[in-house]
Amino acid sequence: MSNDITLASKESILGDEAATLACGERFAKIVQSGLVVYLHGDLGAGKTTFVRGVLHGLGYVGKVKSPTYTLVESYPISINKVFNYTFYHFDLYRFIDEDEWEAAGFRDYFNPQSVCMIEWPEKAEHVLPIPDVHVRLSPLNTGRQIQFSAASPLGVQCLTHF
Repeated sequence: MSNDITLASKESILGDEAATLACGERFAKIVQSGLVVYLHGDLGAGKTTFVRGVLHGLGYVGKVKSPTYTLVESYPISINKVFNYTFYHFDLYRFIDEDEWEAAGFRDYFNPQSVCMIEWPEKAEHVLPIPDVHVRLSPLNTGRQIQFSAASPLGVQCLTHF
């Protein structure tokens, strides 16, 4: 299966913030409960903007704020007015101690009834579950590059339809 996983990758050039939001909205079409996504990129690369696009694409109409200080924000996602899953947006930039992970009960957030998108996953690499998809955002002279790569069979399934 590893050959299939390495073949499941996509990349695009995003000209501006609107393009990043639109890319997130397109990605929302392949999101399914149980999905774990690692978001990679420097400060200001567009990770939270991409997540905002995903949430809007899933039908969330409220404000999407960066969880830089809270570490996680949760959003109930309903499709056809039926509660389907909880979307968790983690930002681990300020994450310091892996014991904090266990004490906060974050491990329980990763389950078949949730979608978890994690900014700065390298800050908690020893406690995080293995991702299904890696999303890498890199600034360019104008805009940014976004790369998607599958890291699991579920990731392959998702990116095949993206």
